Amino acid sequence: MVCRISTFAFEGIEAKPVDVQVQMVGASQPSFHIVGLPDKAVGESRERVRAAFSSIGLALPPKRIIVNLAPADLPKEGSHYDLAIALAIMASMGVIPADALDGHAALGELSLDGRLVQTLGVLPAAMQALELDLRLICPEICGPEAAWAGEGNLAAPNLISLINHFAGRAPLSCPPPGELADSPPLPDLRDVKGQEGAKRVLEIAAAGGHNLLYCGPPGSGKSMLAKRLPGLLPPLSARELLEVSQIQSVAGLLERGQLSRTRPFRSPHHSASMAALVGGGMKARPGEISLAHHGILFLDELPEFSAQVLDSLRQPLEDGEVVISRANRHVKYPARFQLVAAMNPCRCGGGPGDGACRRGPKCAEQYQARLSGPFMDRIDLFFDTPPVTAMDLTLPAPQDGSAEAAARVAQARAMQADRYQDAEPAFTRLVNADATGSILEQSATPDEKGQALIADAAMKLNLSARAYHRVLKVARTIADLDGATGVRRLHIAEALSYRRRPPGETTALSQTALAQ
Repeated sequence: MVCRISTFAFEGIEAKPVDVQVQMVGASQPSFHIVGLPDKAVGESRERVRAAFSSIGLALPPKRIIVNLAPADLPKEGSHYDLAIALAIMASMGVIPADALDGHAALGELSLDGRLVQTLGVLPAAMQALELDLRLICPEICGPEAAWAGEGNLAAPNLISLINHFAGRAPLSCPPPGELADSPPLPDLRDVKGQEGAKRVLEIAAAGGHNLLYCGPPGSGKSMLAKRLPGLLPPLSARELLEVSQIQSVAGLLERGQLSRTRPFRSPHHSASMAALVGGGMKARPGEISLAHHGILFLDELPEFSAQVLDSLRQPLEDGEVVISRANRHVKYPARFQLVAAMNPCRCGGGPGDGACRRGPKCAEQYQARLSGPFMDRIDLFFDTPPVTAMDLTLPAPQDGSAEAAARVAQARAMQADRYQDAEPAFTRLVNADATGSILEQSATPDEKGQALIADAAMKLNLSARAYHRVLKVARTIADLDGATGVRRLHIAEALSYRRRPPGETTALSQTALAQ
């Protein structure tokens, strides 16, 4: 007789059903085999199951035990197959009724004393089990996480409790969902003195979901401003919270099922490798760009990152996802993040006084040449942060802080949500930064004077097609912040003033337009 139970294999955040089949046959030499493309951790499940059985007073029968993980051509990785294998073996041994496992799926790692320990990926597994009309059995510590997918799941502390549950002696209750964590206190814009222009750009970036680069001397407040962006953004919606939590579950970042509506803010060091930033490694784990999904990826000291690593962000910045290729499969992770970066104008720092660069414009050109043109073309907003003077520091704290800016951002985003909620194809984020094609033409086409200005700028500034459309998106966001229904010349001029320019070059065209 073959006893079976379902479990799951993970490809990115997608949980694929796996049928665990156990057969015991008489043999002169007892053996225990696991087949179906198991990796090293799955193969070691034999010893964990054997030791866990021994600790609760069970012994494997002297037979040939075959465990098949179907489909056999799907690679199986990780230790979460332990529980499903153990339950199917106990059903074959008659320890639990053979039909007790019908309608169940199991996910969990066994310790040597029979306890169930924390396992990665419980939330996406529970969601997939719900779709397949299965009840998920998971470790007790993961129960609050599984409960977010719906009711009916079981969370067990050890194998003994599961034996008692299926025997009807001590039924397990469904675990309650984990807590929704309160948002931690976030840094306030009132802490930033001076830099009114940089604050304006930050507000535009928050309102439209635009990528932003600050360039300025050390100590001008670039990192300080970037770390205050989360306080301007609205909390995660229910759909966004579910997507972000699935990634965190696979990465092992959820503690006792506690979810948070605060948007992710990831700030990797500039020594990060491509696998750390984009994702990869032996088991294709999510990288920083996926952990920043629906949040912010902050890259400080941008030119110090490897050029190859930065160029690997070009495709995710456009598509909102990253595909990690392996010889036998492709793993896809969502990566719809907002890029915020900061850099010094040159390697010397480019600050005033003793910090001034002594090598002239050549130093800045060489330093900024580390950033490729196609990568820079994907950034919407460029702003040169001037040095903060002693007079700025002596001024009282500004009245306009994060709460006031967040209110304006929320109002602008509400306008965008109304505009794009029925768009086809549907947006991942209802923000101007994601508008494309005919939707962008309908929403961001400027008036006659604005059209003349952007046409003139496209020729004089040699804007690419991508840069042209990004100017329109930024202009649409500026108009939303003004509460305007249409894009006017003034909005186009301000958007042009935030385009990238070579070191030392002025934005004469846009500044003249702004004056007019």
